[in-house]
Amino acid sequence: MSVVSANLVKDLREKTGAGMMDCKKALTETNGDLEAAIDWLRKKGIASAAKKSGRVAAEGKVVVAARGNHGLLLEVNSETDFAAKNEKFLEFANMAVEIGLDARINSVELLSGLPYPRSNGRSVGEELTVLISSIGENMNLRRVLRLEVGQGAVVGYLHMGGKIGTLVALESTASDQEALRELGKKIAMHVAASTPLYLNRDQVPESDLERERSVLADQARASGKPENIIDKMVQGRLSKFYADTCLVEQAFIMDPEQSVQAIVDASAKSLGAPIRVTGFARFMMGEGLQKREEDFAAEVAKQIG
Repeated sequence: MSVVSANLVKDLREKTGAGMMDCKKALTETNGDLEAAIDWLRKKGIASAAKKSGRVAAEGKVVVAARGNHGLLLEVNSETDFAAKNEKFLEFANMAVEIGLDARINSVELLSGLPYPRSNGRSVGEELTVLISSIGENMNLRRVLRLEVGQGAVVGYLHMGGKIGTLVALESTASDQEALRELGKKIAMHVAASTPLYLNRDQVPESDLERERSVLADQARASGKPENIIDKMVQGRLSKFYADTCLVEQAFIMDPEQSVQAIVDASAKSLGAPIRVTGFARFMMGEGLQKREEDFAAEVAKQIG
């Protein structure tokens, strides 16, 4: 049996889209014959995954994992909601986010290269290729984000069965970790509902602030206000911009009479230790992707076919 070279494995991967371990096995089984290896993969239903790689995968699921002082958000996409509810798809997504959390990764590329348990040596990315062949749809690891604090808690929340996922990082020396995590969960739920863009005023990019100032100034001019009071009007209206877009200044969804920061301060007083919100993340499944228009009956018929 001939030795399989790395270049040959690379060529087979490029031609078929199959995973590295599957390509190596195919070449080993066919004594290094590239065309025979392609046929071997096709017969196993693995090479067919490459044909699906051009399809838009705008459905799927957001998954979250959080333990102690760190957490991870991951979006895994499929072509249809039907496939996103598949047991194997859900098992893969939940396993992948746990793998990423344990490895403390911060990119899809790093996650894709990590070993996948009980898979005969396949990586996470290669296991996804196998899943594509099994389910019959294009799928991808779209994005990942990790939050961590030195001391405190990172808490995750899933909304609408994984349509929206959030993370919130709280830095604190509070001894009552359960109460701290409960606060984190409430703020994570708030993030899911209120869609903040920034953590606080300091994190608003100057370009975004200048654009908002320009819009507000033009609005004031259009209303006929004189130039000498436009600046004062803009500063006043910027306060509302901050209250709408900055997490800590937003009206808390569970008590709109108070800001998120006021809720945090009250909890800090109750727990006897300072609490600081150091970060948050929010993924909405498929946001920014062009979703395919296809009715449910056609989707089911395609799956059966």
